[in-house]
Amino acid sequence: MYVYDAIDQQMLNERVQQYRGQTERFLQGELSEAEFLPLRLQNGLYVQRLAPMLRVSIPYGLLSSEQLRMLAHISRHYDKGFAHISTRQNIQYNWPQLEQVPDILADLATVQMHAIQTSGNCIRNVTTDQYAGVARDELEDPRPWCEIVRQWATFHPEFAYLPRKFKIAICGSQSDRAATYLHDIGLELVPGPGDSGETAFRVLVGGGLGRTPVIGTVIHEHLPQRHLLSYLEAILRIYNQYGRRDNKYKARIKILVRAMGAEQFRNRVEQEWSLLKDGPSTLTAAAIDRAKASFITPDYEQLDPLAADTALQQQARAEPAFANWLQRNLQPHRAPGYAIVNISLKATGFAPGDISDAQMEAIADMADSWSMGEIRTTHQQNMVLGDVRKSDLYALWQQAGHHGLTTANIGYLTDITCCPGGDYCALANAKSIPVAEAIQRRFDDLDYVYDLGKIDLNISGCMNACSHHHVGHIGILGVDKKGREFYQISLGGNADKDAALGKILGPAFEPDRVPDVIARILETYVKLRETDELFLTTYRRVGIEPFKECVYASAD
Repeated sequence: MYVYDAIDQQMLNERVQQYRGQTERFLQGELSEAEFLPLRLQNGLYVQRLAPMLRVSIPYGLLSSEQLRMLAHISRHYDKGFAHISTRQNIQYNWPQLEQVPDILADLATVQMHAIQTSGNCIRNVTTDQYAGVARDELEDPRPWCEIVRQWATFHPEFAYLPRKFKIAICGSQSDRAATYLHDIGLELVPGPGDSGETAFRVLVGGGLGRTPVIGTVIHEHLPQRHLLSYLEAILRIYNQYGRRDNKYKARIKILVRAMGAEQFRNRVEQEWSLLKDGPSTLTAAAIDRAKASFITPDYEQLDPLAADTALQQQARAEPAFANWLQRNLQPHRAPGYAIVNISLKATGFAPGDISDAQMEAIADMADSWSMGEIRTTHQQNMVLGDVRKSDLYALWQQAGHHGLTTANIGYLTDITCCPGGDYCALANAKSIPVAEAIQRRFDDLDYVYDLGKIDLNISGCMNACSHHHVGHIGILGVDKKGREFYQISLGGNADKDAALGKILGPAFEPDRVPDVIARILETYVKLRETDELFLTTYRRVGIEPFKECVYASAD
């Protein structure tokens, strides 16, 4: 992973001191609320329903065990003993005291972490595939490119006050686990033209969810690597120049692309790029190699995969719960004899995506013992140990079990992606966490859940769509009706390369009816599916009407 040099650390330390002074002046009444607002936002601090919320940047979702232990320390000493994994792979604290935030940032700086540009109208945390660098279906590791973009975007003076927040995702695998089609800019690594062997970027622009969900549009099929930053700069300049600033609901780049039309937007970018191409932002081979040097392939042991699999099968036969966890929570690794381990943070009775200080420390210990000291956060609000020898899986599973971290539901119905909702967020129209728990408790028969197959269920407490309900196979949106909470259901969303926005089923439901509605939807799916057909495939084949008929007929 990337390690700060002396210049990086000096910049970070100076930023902490600068923000400490700004906070002190605000508390002394020398800065007004309006003056302090952009300062705290660009240091990751929101004012929420009950307390401030601090969002800590986890660049492309990658953490060292030392960093995770610091996050546990902050949770224990400055918060209430837990933190929340966001869908942008960041960490959020919901109870810090405003006057203590500079101390938190100072602690973070000691382990090369910060909260810079995790909020505000700027370029946010660059995200990628949680399995980057270890996935079997990967064309190229996207993390060096994430780091190049992160260094370019951080403190960029031209893009510090954009019309609205701006999000970039980069994907290097066949399966799009970074939701690149749903970002302001999505970058997909693809084989370059000709026989050079060099990869290029497919560039998508204008994706996004929220009040106006849009799937991104391709504006460049094969952008050469060396031109990555200059082309991004051209896109941002057009957005900065023409993006609306009079209405925040129409300020995202997706609205600009739609208003201009994709072809005109592409032409304007190309015109702007002609002024930047081959200029100072052009990436040299040395700059690219320097970034890649931070993400070298580990020195994997030469293991006997057959022997490892045979031993695992014996352990699995002796311990059915372990066998179930192996089947549900592992992903194949590119190195023989290794596995990718998903750690679910979706145990019933706990807020989805929440993790305690003790659990953070336990995962850090497991990473040191069995996964080269690295941890990843995911878009689905879980965690990953990316480099585990198969021979160590049983010991890891036992250790994880002592800390409530062996829930075997990755990708299934109860692995719910859920925002904090009205329990914490000042923007929410409705609560999300109680609805998620009610669904988990309703579907506590794991045999039934596994029989349903993989289903993405996403719950958002408002139209900002922090939990991406638009692209859940089943999406749930909390809405306010004359001061009462209701929930709107959508079906058929998807965040992969065949991205799709869900269609609204019909009128919204009161909260206590939501589990029954989900049950009706799933009963309809089971009745209509063909052999081994997943929910999304069935929905695409039969359409929304059979589901609507069953749900609303039962309501009558």
